[in-house]
Amino acid sequence: MTQVPNITLNNGNTIPQLGFGVFQINPADTAAAVRSALEVGYRHFDTAEMYGNEKEVGEGIRESGVPRDEIFVTSKLNNTFHEPDAAREAFATTLSDLGLDHIDLFLIHWPLPTRYGGDFVSTWETLIDFAKDGRASAVGVSNFTEDHLERLAAETSLVPAVNQVEIHPYFANNSLRKYNSDHGIVTQAWSPIAQGDVLGEPAIAGIAARVGKSPAQVVLRWHIQRGDVIFPKSVTPKRVQENFAIFDFELDNDAMSAIDALDKGEAGRRSPHPDVFDWVG
Repeated sequence: MTQVPNITLNNGNTIPQLGFGVFQINPADTAAAVRSALEVGYRHFDTAEMYGNEKEVGEGIRESGVPRDEIFVTSKLNNTFHEPDAAREAFATTLSDLGLDHIDLFLIHWPLPTRYGGDFVSTWETLIDFAKDGRASAVGVSNFTEDHLERLAAETSLVPAVNQVEIHPYFANNSLRKYNSDHGIVTQAWSPIAQGDVLGEPAIAGIAARVGKSPAQVVLRWHIQRGDVIFPKSVTPKRVQENFAIFDFELDNDAMSAIDALDKGEAGRRSPHPDVFDWVG
């Protein structure tokens, strides 16, 4: 079985660099998708309370027969539950729904600086408590900017293990990636192929033809060589296997540079900016 590289977090734990994402997978299809991914070789799963499929992720893991200690599970705090007491209840529900006594990584899903009086710091302090009591092996954030991270550094005692943010060839997010690296924070890239939009790029198609891989494999390999954690998602068995088969080739400097050149800066961002995103539900 292909050995997925591990990246060491700032608390000494490790995280598989390639995972399986379940965003927008119908709950009815999730358990089977998780089982199939485990059969392919995935051992890292990324879910969230807002995805509505935590229970099914847990079911898929239990039904697979793969030992729990071989699997890395990430989930995230729903935007509705940022206040400390609500966050504690939500975290307990996440563990219950997953059927786990601890989670490998738990994240604040969005900072929501225009909600809750702008107080994402107390939310982070609550997650620190989850790490202290052992129910979360590591804690981190998602969609935090440099300014948000600077505030956590100034007002709290723990640096996030991970910052999960939008990154793909159209939005390389290099400044934030550098900040994360400089401060010992692992970068996770969500929407790694921009929901498929980058796959028709002539530069990517040309590289794919040259190395004998699909455009998606080329883009995922670009992420891997940049050192970020990724978790592509699909319910198509062939695509699930294809996304996993990215460790038997390398992109040369010319290929990496050609993909780097697709970066559009802020114009390439597909999601709302974290400074203004305020959805709760």
